Amino acid sequence: MKKDIDWQNIGFGYIKTDYRFVSNFKDGTWDNGFLTEDDTVTISECAGVLQYAQTCFEGLKAYTTIDNRVVCFRPDLNAARMATSCQRLEMPVFPEKRFVKAVIDTVKANLDYVPPFGSGASLYIRPYMFGSNPVIGVKPAAEYQFRVFTTPVGSYFKNGAKSIVLRVPDFDRAAPLGTGHVKAGLNYAMSLHAIVDAHNQGFNENLYLDPATRTNVEETGGANIIFVTKDNKIVTPKSNSILPSITRKSLLYVAQHYLNLNVEEKVIPYSEIKNFKECALCGTAAVLSPVGKIVNHGDEVIFPDSSDGMGEITQKLFDTLTGIQLGKITSPEGWIQEIS
Repeated sequence: MKKDIDWQNIGFGYIKTDYRFVSNFKDGTWDNGFLTEDDTVTISECAGVLQYAQTCFEGLKAYTTIDNRVVCFRPDLNAARMATSCQRLEMPVFPEKRFVKAVIDTVKANLDYVPPFGSGASLYIRPYMFGSNPVIGVKPAAEYQFRVFTTPVGSYFKNGAKSIVLRVPDFDRAAPLGTGHVKAGLNYAMSLHAIVDAHNQGFNENLYLDPATRTNVEETGGANIIFVTKDNKIVTPKSNSILPSITRKSLLYVAQHYLNLNVEEKVIPYSEIKNFKECALCGTAAVLSPVGKIVNHGDEVIFPDSSDGMGEITQKLFDTLTGIQLGKITSPEGWIQEIS
């Protein structure tokens, strides 16, 4: 029985659900893990995560489809991406098949929190891992905890997809050979001052340029970016310091195989973005958020077709991908993990 929640107005925040999954790594091996109602984490004051930020995370969603199934979208790719993050941060990889099973089991235990079809809401799933034993010298922890919790979240667009404004900041998101390509907590900590400053200046987000030359477009603090050319080609930045977005990967496939559009991943000099007609951010939370303008120290680039909401191509991408997620459109094989 669904929880008594105002699904239309829950926003994008944390609501405690009944169960979460926990597994501990000690003496070189992961235990079997378990579901628990305890939402607290107890660790040493000297835990590796507290001293040296040794932590990584993932984010994905469960949906109720048009035919009343509960499904997850491509959790195998989240498992693989977390494995990459763990390897880069000298953390033990949680086995990818066990990752997917932990996600499924946690969603099953919280089915009453999965919002109904048509509400625009979904169940956000947060797998994460951190160093848990005391570490005072600068080195990787020896013990870790892997957890998965869920929380229902509302529709990202409450009053329609309104265009946002980005700025190019005087900050870098990642080092040229750093951790920009993994989902490490420290990357997001480094972006917090920049995003607060952007908001204080009246902007919605920061668009970071490449940290080596500061001439090429990369991504924002929490999302990848895509552009649409005047002849309807989808173009996305290529860089070793960009987080490989599962949403972006899926959108590019949809563009090619469902909408018969050309796609290209390439280095995009900032000087060339004035030639694009649409722009949008892409990620798990909103799928696509239209960008109307980018401001670079007074210089403004306006995207005419997405300056007042989603452009024609961006809207088609959004409708097709969300249609796949909600069971309205037949999905590519392996994209949808059925929960119940």
